[in-house]
Amino acid sequence: MTTPLEIQPGKFSLSDLRAIWREARPLSLAQTAYADINAASATIDKIVAKGDAAYGINTGFGKLAKTRIPDDQLELLQRNLIMSHSVGSGELIADEVVRLILAMKIGSLARGYSGIRASVIDSMIAMYNAGIMPAIPVKGSVGASGDLAPLSHMTLGLLGEGDVRVNGKLVAAKEALAAAGIKPVVLAAKEGLALINGTQVSTGLALHGLFLAERLLEAATVTGALSVDAAKGSDAPFDPRIHATRGQPGQIATAQIYRSLLEGSEIRRSHLVNDERVQDPYCLRCQPQVMGACLDIINNAARTLLTEANAVTDNPLVFVDTGEVISGGNFHAEPVAFAADTLALAIAEIGSISERRIALLIDASISGLPPFLVPSSGLNSGFMIAHVTAAALASENKSHAHPSSVDTIPTSANQEDHVSMATYGARRLHEMAHNTATIVGIELLAAAQGVDFHAPLKTSGMLTQVHQLLREKVAFYDKDRFFAPDIEAAKTLVVDGHLSAQCQHLYQHLYLN
Repeated sequence: MTTPLEIQPGKFSLSDLRAIWREARPLSLAQTAYADINAASATIDKIVAKGDAAYGINTGFGKLAKTRIPDDQLELLQRNLIMSHSVGSGELIADEVVRLILAMKIGSLARGYSGIRASVIDSMIAMYNAGIMPAIPVKGSVGASGDLAPLSHMTLGLLGEGDVRVNGKLVAAKEALAAAGIKPVVLAAKEGLALINGTQVSTGLALHGLFLAERLLEAATVTGALSVDAAKGSDAPFDPRIHATRGQPGQIATAQIYRSLLEGSEIRRSHLVNDERVQDPYCLRCQPQVMGACLDIINNAARTLLTEANAVTDNPLVFVDTGEVISGGNFHAEPVAFAADTLALAIAEIGSISERRIALLIDASISGLPPFLVPSSGLNSGFMIAHVTAAALASENKSHAHPSSVDTIPTSANQEDHVSMATYGARRLHEMAHNTATIVGIELLAAAQGVDFHAPLKTSGMLTQVHQLLREKVAFYDKDRFFAPDIEAAKTLVVDGHLSAQCQHLYQHLYLN
């Protein structure tokens, strides 16, 4: 049986979050968390008993905050909140992201600032461990006040309302809970608001984009190195002395990766002397500068998202030491929006420079390879239109990379008058990442094809393993054939992380953990 991942509130690591994203590992909550949870819940009970008006506990919400709700209607108030706010649209969020959302919400609530009962958190953990994933539509949040609509859909499942996904199939939440022996939750004062206020959906989608960006960076350094050999480029631009003079950490780290990937290449040794070319085009020569900058902003985004994954972002917050409930604005997802925008830049640039290397390889006047990387060009079109696909996707990503955080639109009768648009900014990363994965997959095919034309000379040992991995799935392109399945196979190697797994030791210390 798989050992549960124990949630220590406020102490998620990126390694924990990557593990939750990769597989449905069971969760548990540290026993030490329950004292803080119970103390905050007791504080809410005292406020209700005292009868003082407190936002979200015994008042309406948003613009209706001045409306006082009688004590005998507080449970109905919370239920109505969930039902009325479950207004999302679009396709359902994938299970790997829903797992992140649930785990982060559990961790946030368990810090003891939300006033929610321990039994509700325990029900969330039980639902997660039973593989019951709430059906959460991806659209409908502006990233403040938190991710209200999607988190309401998350909460519906707890109440036994709406649909959930079990083993990838949609079933009624009431039936799924019954099958797992979990009683539907009846929400008490403030609990509905605590569950739906927060940035966990934006953050979960952004973490999904982050983890894909890490795989893209790894794969594109591999394909970029293979392209250097395919084009008989130089490894001199990767000399550590060049990068030390600038001092950018990502650039220094990625230059080392390129040196390691190309070490021992017979193709490189074959043109060390008497090479007519003095300098390679930027898409080969400046890879450490571009990919290193991408690495740095990926890690910067990771720092922000890790902080947010451990944060308390609902409203109002309960401070047990003074017995106060204070309204603020931690639900505003501006940090997540900025992180998502910078990840979009990195994902777009990884694809952009990869597309340029494809263009170089198919151009016989620059690469010295057969036109469009195919024997008998003219009769065969080879990689001509595969490059057009890469160009189309690179250009599409340019539009997607426009910052979402500069947009805002007022809601709730102008009470919520400035928003982050973090949820959109984060969810577009999935499509961008798959666009870039396709581009890098096409480069993998092109670079492997180019290396094949240099036989019997071989590339380096590590790149030979990569080449062999591809050739197990895609044969040499000796004449025109139905090309789309080849591209899809290469893309899958990129997006699933299998391509860079061949040389994973090079990447172990690149990212935050």
